[in-house]
Amino acid sequence: MSTGESARERQAGFEELPSPVSEDADVEVEREQDAPEPAELDAETRERRDRALAHVRKLGDPVLRASAVPVERFDEPLRREVERMGKLMHDALGVGLAATQLGVLHRVLVYRAYPEDSLTALVNPVIEWRSDELEAAEEGCLSLPGVHVEVERPASVRVRARDEHGEELEIEAEGLPARVIQHEIDHLDGVLILDRVSREARKEAMRAMREAQETASAV
Repeated sequence: MSTGESARERQAGFEELPSPVSEDADVEVEREQDAPEPAELDAETRERRDRALAHVRKLGDPVLRASAVPVERFDEPLRREVERMGKLMHDALGVGLAATQLGVLHRVLVYRAYPEDSLTALVNPVIEWRSDELEAAEEGCLSLPGVHVEVERPASVRVRARDEHGEELEIEAEGLPARVIQHEIDHLDGVLILDRVSREARKEAMRAMREAQETASAV
């Protein structure tokens, strides 16, 4: 992000708190369907992915435990922020991203569960209904490099929100889209996937994260 972009965002209320650059690599929830493993990426794609991941806050940053505040102004700065979030998510080969993961305490998330889908932005999302049926699946997180844990969530949800233009949305989602939406709303509430697993699973995840960090440091 250029200096000029940063100044515009500060003026619009999208101020990012400073954070150290990181080269950790992971994907949010799951990789895009059929996306190559990191080791298979060409140099240009890997470089673009690493640049995107450098903007994402990691475990230990207090912003990840903060609750985002509702958006009140649906203006051009908001649309620029959504566009930026979508680009970073795409470059990181992810399927979802919450504003808090970029240090912005606004209730905004973006997602694209499948490559053929268009990018969807949910502003001030509220889950109005959750199915009784639960599904367990492995989730990863850009903010938790090297961590993948099995998380049980409602299989279907109905969400009320607005898009980046202020238009009302009502989305009924199931399967992967429902999982991604719930994962990102958790971020907006300061909740991480480690909070949704057993103590033993949490210990194992932390061990995996330390090993990933040691491997990255050794490279």
